[in-house]
Amino acid sequence: MKNKILIVLLLIGFTKVEAQTSTFKSIDYLVNKGRYKKALEELNNMPSSFASYAKKAHIYEAIDNYKLASKYYEKALDIKNDYAVKVKLGKSYNKEKKLKKAISIFEEIVENDDENLLIKYQLGKLYLKTKQPLKAKNTFKRLIEKDKKNANYHYQQGVMYAMLKKRNLKINSLLEAYKNDNEHIKAIHQLAVAYILLRDRDSSTIFMNRGLEVNPNHIELNKLKINSLYRKKDYLSAISLLEKIDTLKPNEHYIQKMLGRALYKLKDYEEAEKYFKKALKIDRSDFKSYTYLGDINFDQKEYKSAMFNYMIATYVGKESRDIEYYQLARVYKELGKPKAEMNAYKNSYSENGRNFRSLYQLANTTEHYYEDKKIAFKHYKNYIDKFEEKDSLLTSQVKTRIKEIKKYYFMKGDVLE
Repeated sequence: MKNKILIVLLLIGFTKVEAQTSTFKSIDYLVNKGRYKKALEELNNMPSSFASYAKKAHIYEAIDNYKLASKYYEKALDIKNDYAVKVKLGKSYNKEKKLKKAISIFEEIVENDDENLLIKYQLGKLYLKTKQPLKAKNTFKRLIEKDKKNANYHYQQGVMYAMLKKRNLKINSLLEAYKNDNEHIKAIHQLAVAYILLRDRDSSTIFMNRGLEVNPNHIELNKLKINSLYRKKDYLSAISLLEKIDTLKPNEHYIQKMLGRALYKLKDYEEAEKYFKKALKIDRSDFKSYTYLGDINFDQKEYKSAMFNYMIATYVGKESRDIEYYQLARVYKELGKPKAEMNAYKNSYSENGRNFRSLYQLANTTEHYYEDKKIAFKHYKNYIDKFEEKDSLLTSQVKTRIKEIKKYYFMKGDVLE
């Protein structure tokens, strides 16, 4: 009798398992056909289980609802500790931007499975995202020991060294990435930038050109090329390239501003003005575009308009505005306002104590305006103390003026030191 009851119970169990398996097959079919809402309805009508929670999570993950995907992966893991589901939960946390939770899950996985290089790589990148370069350092070191040919490991190691401000080690890692994959566009771009910062234009040009061979439409590399053409005064080529990337990334501030700068150099003032105004519509805080508009006005002898634009530039600018004040002083000179001119030169020099031209012009204007030459004498002396080696022509003029002022006062019985 007991045997008969046992057989009946086993048959019932097998029937339930078979029915559940059939239901999951039906759900998989619906998901594969894109009928995820119908699949979720069927899952909600089923008894809660590890499998039903995992299926729900998978569906929510497929429609980018990572919040609910994480919720149901958590519920599945509460029932059974499953390796694959744990991996999926970590990835879902990552997509959900719950980076600390993702790190915790991935750390647990790699602690128990040192060979899971995919998760270890994701963990290393998360350490970088959360500004933990020392943890990333150990992670990428172990990854590279496992696979020295993986260019991405070397690239991420380079990112890590950049965070630690280890410039040479960063470049070495990027070069290793490039050595293992000479089409690794991120490494190529970063190498081009790194060599620019080192003032190694030749090496930067090599990687810039290589990057543009790999991806001719790479925006940042094209910007480096444009800057290079501009420095070489090849303004027509720069404009041609700017117009090309304007079609790839329309209405970008850099493009509009650089078009304005290149056209200004070609003295196409009308077109240049148009692009500087476009740049300002995109970024009102761009005080340099106001400066360039002032330069256009100045060149065309529209001094009141130039004054207006330079004044806005000094008001809007948050960085050093010594150039803006210097240009404003030139306008005041043309408008016959010597006091305002001197004040602008003084502001220029205050903004940037390395601007020797501002100090020279301040001294020169002061000498010609005031009957008391001792004020100018102090400025000239200050110039010699700080900038004697800077510009031989100006230094010669300053020494002459010092000599003449000393002579002037000596004739009056006053000796200047």
